[in-house]
Amino acid sequence: MPWRLIILIVIFGVFLAFITFNLENQCDISFGFAKIPDVPVFVTIFASFAMGLICALPLVLHIKKRRLEKPDKNIKPKKDEVYPYNVPDNVEPDDKIKKDAADARKRFFSRKRKG
Repeated sequence: MPWRLIILIVIFGVFLAFITFNLENQCDISFGFAKIPDVPVFVTIFASFAMGLICALPLVLHIKKRRLEKPDKNIKPKKDEVYPYNVPDNVEPDDKIKKDAADARKRFFSRKRKG
């Protein structure tokens, strides 16, 4: 099912119902130096919403720009580069580590499983 389309139709239906319920409700908008009389309420609400989106746009673009400037942490290091967490391939674990791992494996698999 096209859920996005259904949700979009429902949202537009709510907007249409809001508009039809408020066609007779009118208000005056004053800018301080000018006054616009008899403006429908839904027009003022949608205009306020659009102005809020326009005011938030520079902030969103700035955050997106900062994300693009950050280095990506998922980039794998080259083989020639040395990092403190890279372990050489020729290092063998000592006997104590092997014994601890075997004991942990034995304890893990000896537990009774629920289910």
